[in-house]
Amino acid sequence: MWNTPAVVTMLLGSAILPILLGTAVFGQDANSVGGYLALVGGTVYVSPTEEPIRDGVVLIQGGKIVAVGSKASTHLPKETRTVDCSGLIVTAGFWNSHVHFFERKWANAAAIPAAELSRQLQDMLTRYGFTSVFDLGSMWENTRQLRGRIESGEVPGPRIRTTGEALLPPGALPSDTVLNMMGVMKFPAPEIADAAQATAASRKLLDEGVDGIKLFASSPRGAPLAESAMQAAVHEAHRSGQPVFVHTNSGTDVLTAVRAGVDVVAHTTPHSGPWDETILAAMKERRVALTPTLTIWKYYARHDRVSAQEQIASTAIGQLRAWVAAGGTVLFGNDLGAVDYDPTEEYTLMAESGMSFRQILASLTTAPAERFGESRQLGRVAAGLAADLVVLKDDPAKNIRALTEVQYTLRDGKIIYRADK
Repeated sequence: MWNTPAVVTMLLGSAILPILLGTAVFGQDANSVGGYLALVGGTVYVSPTEEPIRDGVVLIQGGKIVAVGSKASTHLPKETRTVDCSGLIVTAGFWNSHVHFFERKWANAAAIPAAELSRQLQDMLTRYGFTSVFDLGSMWENTRQLRGRIESGEVPGPRIRTTGEALLPPGALPSDTVLNMMGVMKFPAPEIADAAQATAASRKLLDEGVDGIKLFASSPRGAPLAESAMQAAVHEAHRSGQPVFVHTNSGTDVLTAVRAGVDVVAHTTPHSGPWDETILAAMKERRVALTPTLTIWKYYARHDRVSAQEQIASTAIGQLRAWVAAGGTVLFGNDLGAVDYDPTEEYTLMAESGMSFRQILASLTTAPAERFGESRQLGRVAAGLAADLVVLKDDPAKNIRALTEVQYTLRDGKIIYRADK
């Protein structure tokens, strides 16, 4: 944003950390041929819409969930390695659909020592249960290197989708001084002034392999993107089957972008006041999704008077409340990388907007899986799906803050984060 398993045996580098969990030693790969891993005794939230399974079992083999049920009815094959989850909560792995790998700490990702890179990924993502993320604006080649190291198994981390560099209106990129103060890497971002430039810039990124396109609708220092330029970028992205995200600064930006065909509005826009029925109806008609990013408005207003901070937060919460009341799709996204890593406040502000625990859980699991075409692989705790899972200490249905009390994070059946005991 410009304006503004052991834990796997590779955790913290290539050191082998055999971790004793109950009766199970995870010094081996639980996904080896014939090997089974079971999370036993927890309350399993299969999906946001189904009743949880009490005293449940999630059986994993080869990185996939092979069975989910009650402990009384689920057979565990001989020599299954188990994790005692009694009193704990099991959900599908969380998605964060608005993050950034543009902080200086990610620069030259190919050369960061594995132990250090593992720690950074844990501090930002896996300790909070994020097993899938969508990066909305970073240096494509660097993020590609980061993703490659994760996918090779060298370091534990989430699934990363990325838009690469965002497409900006002319003059929108902050100065080097501002970027340095923000802790952001300096890297070129394409500037587009018309449809032809939008087409060319989008096509270049898509041909290089990005997973979506990110647009900035406007800039405080110049003219906003024309709707025709947005439409051109949308056309190219959709031609490749990829989504388009838009950074908006006002309700007018939202309306223009939605009419241009974007898929995800990447921010609420509290500085422009409440969203009226025209904006909400257009969003709903075009079936866009919203990442609310409520915390960032309080973060950037932290130097202002308390009354100003409360007003900006209240307006953002009101926009989300209106969108949820209209039946709109919400994807959890808190502009991670531009704000502090702990998402607790984002969850509490979402709850303050009227979102129930199950609605917030959907924004973390089923909604992004469906939006990004992964519902056959991710988003639920069900047989046949990838074993991306989160184990929580307490029940977030009783206290939404429990969503951050992560005990274990699993990706493809491997423990990639374990809370200190």
